[in-house]
Amino acid sequence: MGFGGGNMGKMMKQVQKMQADMGKLQDQLGEMTVEATAGGGVVKIVMTGKQEVKEIALDPEILNPEEIEMVQDLLVAAFNEALRKSQELASQEMGKITGGLKVPGLF
Repeated sequence: MGFGGGNMGKMMKQVQKMQADMGKLQDQLGEMTVEATAGGGVVKIVMTGKQEVKEIALDPEILNPEEIEMVQDLLVAAFNEALRKSQELASQEMGKITGGLKVPGLF
């Protein structure tokens, strides 16, 4: 009798391929980057698809000690936008592997 052994074997191979593809994607996301700016571009943050900050660039004109709170606010805004873009990138790339299937615990 069995439970459709051929179909089960095929499904297991598909799952194994998906796992291998997701492992490769993890590596690729470390190389992919997104960029976010704030304050009209005076603050820029570059982040990988694995949510690691690679670069922070500040326009020297904003480095006025009297405006430190504004610079801090711009950094927070740029970081949060970079994080959102990075998560969106990871989700899009994962969707290519899973066909849009949401896998709990991944991204």
